[in-house]
Amino acid sequence: MKRKRIYTIIQVGNLSDIPSRAYDYALMAAVLINIFIAIFDTFPESLPYKSIMHITETLTVLYFTVDYVLRIWTADLYYESLDIRLPASKARIRFVFSWVGLVDFLSCIPFFLPMGGSVLRLFRIVRILRVFRIHHYADPLHVIGDVINKKKGQLLSSSFIVLILMVAASLLMYSLEHEAQPEAFANAFSGFWWAANTLLTVGYGDVVPVTLAGKICGTVLTFLGVGMVAIPTGILSAGFMEQVSSLRQQPQSAAVSHAAAPLQPAESSQPDDPFEYCPYCGHRLPK
Repeated sequence: MKRKRIYTIIQVGNLSDIPSRAYDYALMAAVLINIFIAIFDTFPESLPYKSIMHITETLTVLYFTVDYVLRIWTADLYYESLDIRLPASKARIRFVFSWVGLVDFLSCIPFFLPMGGSVLRLFRIVRILRVFRIHHYADPLHVIGDVINKKKGQLLSSSFIVLILMVAASLLMYSLEHEAQPEAFANAFSGFWWAANTLLTVGYGDVVPVTLAGKICGTVLTFLGVGMVAIPTGILSAGFMEQVSSLRQQPQSAAVSHAAAPLQPAESSQPDDPFEYCPYCGHRLPK
């Protein structure tokens, strides 16, 4: 029971579980403090506060380390809540090598190793990736993740089309502009850089065509680039509309099914379930 209680505390809590909610807020605060330190450390005004920032960072990293150890310890309960039955040892190994586990590892372990300041700052950026844990606390972020997951096939297809067009544009522009400006279009990669800036509508302007044929080709590719960027935008927009419509229909369909369902005796309505569902994120939590 002690391990299950620790699991419920470190996972997303509900309003009635004060220790769990306090742990969630503390984790979010630690992540946001690390983001502030990473940004403020780049300003010269931070020099008088170096010692305070180091102490604060040490405390937050210790908190991340304890959180990481506890999540490894309760990994089997986490996968059990996802209907994945694994032995404790295999569940812990799976968590360690998962994306979340690797981010947690890289966010705390390098702090204890003898590394230079530049390397430590690099891993501090990795620590900021823990901010994605906050998506468990916001339903709108769940909607974004669901839409991207449902439309990943279409998004990958559109990205593949853009990549093929960029390769073709880079080779074409290299052929048209290499003789006129060999420094700017020294190889196909230079043309690829120009194609990325043009097709993705960034337009840095550091590499531009100077020949008539290159300018005509660049104009056509600019129009194609606008269309290529609009494809994934349209896919995501349609996905959001579908998701919002389904969310609006869910309460109505639930009310209709509840009204149509015949009344059952109370003792046979639900079997005993060792889990309960979080009303905020939908995760199964041990009772």
